[in-house]
This record gives sequence, structure tokens and C-alpha cells, in this order.
Amino acid sequence: MTQLQNIILEMIARGEPLADTVGRLCQEVESLVPGAICSVLGVDAAGHLRSLAAPSLPAQYCDAIDGLAIGPGVGACGTAAYLGREVVSSDVATDPLWDDFRHLVLALGLQACWSSPVLDSEGRVIATFAFYYQEKRGPSALERDIVAQCVNLCTIAFDRERRVTEYERRANTDGLTGLPNRAAFETELAGLSCAVPGAWALCMIDLDNLKVANDTFGHAAGDALLRQVGMRLGTAAAPDRVFRLGGDEFAVVMTSGAALADPDAAAGRYLDVLVPPLEGDDWVIVPRATLGFAVLSPGDCTSQRVRQNADFALYHAKETARGSAVRYWPGIGTRMTRRLTAIREVDAALREGRMEAHYQPIFKLETGEIIGLEALSRMRLGASLVPASSFYEATTDASVAGALTERMIAQVARDLRGWLDMGIPFQHVGINVSSTDFRKGNLFAVLSQAFGEAGVPLGHVVLEVTESVYMDDDAGFVRDAIAGLRASGLKIALDDFGTGFASLTHLLTVPVDIIKIDKSFVDGVGAAGASDVIVGGLMRIAAELGVKVVAEGIETAVQVAGLRSLGCNLGQGFFFSKAISAREAGVMMLGRAQGLAAGADWPGRARA
Repeated sequence: MTQLQNIILEMIARGEPLADTVGRLCQEVESLVPGAICSVLGVDAAGHLRSLAAPSLPAQYCDAIDGLAIGPGVGACGTAAYLGREVVSSDVATDPLWDDFRHLVLALGLQACWSSPVLDSEGRVIATFAFYYQEKRGPSALERDIVAQCVNLCTIAFDRERRVTEYERRANTDGLTGLPNRAAFETELAGLSCAVPGAWALCMIDLDNLKVANDTFGHAAGDALLRQVGMRLGTAAAPDRVFRLGGDEFAVVMTSGAALADPDAAAGRYLDVLVPPLEGDDWVIVPRATLGFAVLSPGDCTSQRVRQNADFALYHAKETARGSAVRYWPGIGTRMTRRLTAIREVDAALREGRMEAHYQPIFKLETGEIIGLEALSRMRLGASLVPASSFYEATTDASVAGALTERMIAQVARDLRGWLDMGIPFQHVGINVSSTDFRKGNLFAVLSQAFGEAGVPLGHVVLEVTESVYMDDDAGFVRDAIAGLRASGLKIALDDFGTGFASLTHLLTVPVDIIKIDKSFVDGVGAAGASDVIVGGLMRIAAELGVKVVAEGIETAVQVAGLRSLGCNLGQGFFFSKAISAREAGVMMLGRAQGLAAGADWPGRARA
């Protein structure tokens, strides 16, 4: 018996699978007790018997009893598990405990069964250890001693299995939502086959307002939001698995026929279940999420390829259709590659001091006076300068966008200091700012520090904000920030006016000082078409509101004349000047000032 104990304890110590360990136990015991047939059944949390080991019993018998609910009258093992004490059926043929099952045992030539419960440390029945006999009898004293030790060994083996299972559960479960975590997700992906296109799909989901919830209502509210989102997604996706990857990231692995039959509809359902608001004691949060998904396609050789595709779709959704679901298509990958390349290039240019500020002058169309400039970022590559339009996608990265704005602010402050020292007359310089700059909450501090160190009054600064920034302002960050900046004396320009939606409503909620008409409207001015009607109407509205208007992208003398006839007297564009360096801008402003002083004519035609 000592040898038996050593064998089993060594297997437990090595971490052998539970079924292998109790199977070896049965084999060793059967060699010690000739004529006895061993069986070990587990008892699951729902109170059902589970076949674990019975090396001398046919598989058909083990399958027949697997899943039976324990209870009185469920053979010797089911009854022992139910009562928590040993049960001896010395004659299966007459024992009423076997009324529903004796045909299974008698067909095997077995006449008796003795079953002992296996208890855990808290006294719960977790298994049964049984002897079957080919004759009608009960256990001997020796057999009782052997089984007592076998039950103890089973307790040790089951306890280790429980601890390992619990460790794995914790290692693979998100503690906040109870969903499988990132480690479980990685394991799931690694086990998915890519042999059959369309066999599975992957959804990546990001919450859009977790930070807002944490910052506004506290982390308890944010945790409640995450739990509720996890629960709703789990219900909507069932039977497919939902994972919380960490932070505000969730994922769904679609493998069910219902989801794969229409993955677009399934993705839509996942977002729909998040629409109802979540209410706390003193707060209400409407969960907002963006989703990207990809279906296993021909050519997807690995699950990681599908994951990358789903990530591409998510990134694209967050940039172009926040709050919606976007399905991957091959072109997204190309676009995201361009974006990542742009981010790397701009990040390197910032670190190496290759980002420069150039300036496009803003003229009075009637006199040619330069009343201001717009600062535009340029990236130097060798002897060439790359315009911002070529690396615009890099500004979708929050860290790059923030660093670029700070670099531009610092350089503009230095350039303005130089112009002031030279006595160059100008009114203001416009600096473009993004959603990221407002969300960081330190824009005024950055401006104050840079212009304070340069000794330049902030009255020379105009912050240019595009309509897209206004449109991405569900939480009111931009509105509140702009109100605070204007209260501090800074001027705000609404840039690219007309390229977004409901532009005039922005003026109701977020007043501005300057409206810059987008080039798409200026292109048609002077042709007696819709552009003239729209620009003319805008000029009348702006006059009533006391707002200045600047026309962007002027390229022809016809446009200049048309704008002036409509009442617009401020403009910029290649007709007058491209964006130029700070030195060139200084020379131009001095030249125009001297020309005006000398009474020089301004035909509105010559390029500077």
C-alpha cells in the first residue's frame, strides 16, 4: 500500500491530469484486490455524476451514467454522493437503489457495488470511489482499509485539481466584469483554425466614454459602466464568448451559426444593447462604443491576421464613424499602414527638430494690407519641405497631435518675438488646434508659458478650430474650453467653414470671433452660382453677429472681385502667397507696409 501511495502522490506532485491520476489509482488497487473493479466518479457543481476513471468497465457503461443527477435511488454511487456516506449494495438484483439501473450492471456480470463518498475540506461531496464485485457480497476489512486510504488520496488529487482550476480561472478571468480576460483571449485565438473561410469572425469594441465617466463621476461609476457593458455584451453575444481585454477594450469571437449568418447585424446588436442609459445614485451614463470587426477570409493564414484586420476596422471606425460598427475591407489595411508610417515620420521629425512653422499671409482685399497670418506646419526631409496635408493622418494619434501643437506654439511665439523686435506691423497669427489639444485641458497653460517666455501678448494669437473638432464634442469639452479661452482674451476662428454639418448651430452654442470660408465655396465665387448666394448670406449673418470673415484658398482675380462684391474683404490663398518661412513673411510684411505708406496701388493681382 505504501508503494501505491507513493505512486499517486508523485503523480499529484508532478501535476498529472486528474483523470490519469485516479485512473492509475484504480489500476493499482485492482492489482491489490483481485476480483474488485474500481470506479471513480466526480460530482460537478450542479450535482451530476461525471465519469473520471473506470479502467475495467466498458465505455458504454461509463457513458450511460455520465451526467446522472445524484439522489436517493440512483444506484450506489448516486445515493452515496447524495447522502454523503457509504452505500453497500450487496445484491444489485434485489436492491431498490438499482431499480432504474440494474440492467446496466447485471449485463456486465456484476452482482454487487460498494461506494464511498469523497469529501473536500469543507465537507462537500466532490466524488465517489466504488468497488464492483462479480459475486453478491460487501467489503472486507482489508478492502475497507485500502479504500479509506484511496479516498484520502482522491481528496488530495481533487483538491490540487480544484486549486489549479481556480488559479487558471483567476489568471484567465477579468476580476471586475467576470468575463474571460486578455490571457484567455490570446489562448482562444491561438486555438482557432483558419482552414475554412467564414468559420469565425472577430469583433473589437472600445468604449468611447470611460474616461469621461471616471473623470466626471469617479472610478466607482466607471467600474459600474464596465460591469454593465460586459453583462450586456455577454447576453447579446451568447453563445459566443465575450472578453474584456483591459481598460475600455472588449472583444467578441463569433463562432455561432446565427452570428456568422449575418455578422453585420450581430455587430449592430452589440452596439444596440449599449444604448440604454446606466443609472447610479447621483449620475446617469449612456454607454458609447465603437466597433470594428473582421471575418476569417481566404488568405488569412493566422488568427493574428484576422485580429489585425479587426483592429484596422476599429481604428478606421474611431477616426471616421465613431459610435458605429465598421467591417474590415482590404483598403483599410493600406490606409492604416499609411497612418502608422506618418505617425513614425512625424514623431521622428519632432524628436530631430525637423518640424517648422511657415506662414500664409491674410490680406485686406481692398488695400493689400497684411493683417495677419496663418501658421502651418511643415516637415523638412532633406532639402524638401512636406506640407501638413501629406502627414495629416499622423495627427489622429493623440500624443503626436499634442506634441506637434506644443512645438508649433513655441516656434510661433519665437517668430512673433522676432517680428516685434524688428518693428514689423501685424495684428495676429492663427494657430491650428485639435480635439486632443482641448481634451488635454492644458492648452491655455501651454500658450501662456510659451508666449510669456517670449514676451509676446496673447492678443496676437488666434486659435483656429475646424468644424470636425466641434462635431467630435459630445461631452462638451471643446465648448467649455473655448468659452474659457475667449474669457481669457484669446480669439477663436472657425476654420474650414462649410465642410461639416449644422455649421450655423455651432455659432449658437460656441461663439467665435472669425469665420474662415472653406476653399470649396471660394472656388465658385464670381460665377453667379450657388457659392455667391451662400457666401453672400454668410456675410450678412456675420455682420449681424459682429464676426469677421476670411476667405480661404483664393486663386484668381475673379474670385477676389467676387468676394469683394459680396462684402468679404479678408482673404488668403496662392493668388497672393503660398505659405512661406518666418524670415520671408517678415520681409513681405515690411514690404507691404512700406508700399502702403508710399501710396502704392493694390491691384489684387500680383503674387507676393
